[in-house]
Amino acid sequence: MTLVIKPFNLTVGQQFQLSAATAVGLHDFFTLYAGDQTRIKWPNDLYWQDRKAGGILMESVIVGDRWEWAVVGIGVNLNQVSFEPTSGNPVSLKQITGKNFHPVNMSKELCEVLDKRFRQLQNGGFDSILADYSKHLYKINELIKFKKGTRLFQAIVTGVSPVGKLIIRHAIDEELDFGEVEWVLK
Repeated sequence: MTLVIKPFNLTVGQQFQLSAATAVGLHDFFTLYAGDQTRIKWPNDLYWQDRKAGGILMESVIVGDRWEWAVVGIGVNLNQVSFEPTSGNPVSLKQITGKNFHPVNMSKELCEVLDKRFRQLQNGGFDSILADYSKHLYKINELIKFKKGTRLFQAIVTGVSPVGKLIIRHAIDEELDFGEVEWVLK
């Protein structure tokens, strides 16, 4: 589904706050059906165990120095049981639960859950949202392979900064921007 959101009183530099609120809301929703093995994979994917269950894409409409709108696309694998071989390692709610789900009803329910997180953000609750994001972060405190340019390395995921940078520890602590590093999970 796609949502068009007026980003409250957030500035252009606070785009991660809306992204984090969306990710935590999606996590809240998916956990209702799939349980506590659901995680947020930085920056915008939803994982169940080690399998991708959904994702978020956000585009911003900026006029001058004002953030006017956010267009948020959310994809969740609901009823699919067969995936293309090139689609990585996906999973659907049907595969997890054995049940069929009505997409329109699920969209309405997801909107209600997201609305709670958006209201929390609007009321100054970003610190709590960031804490929940970090609490449910995929592979937190685990040694993971990464690729940055042509360099392959291992590091421990330690968290996410308030501006959305992934914080890892290897020889030194390092913060990484979106698109700056790839997860190497195989």
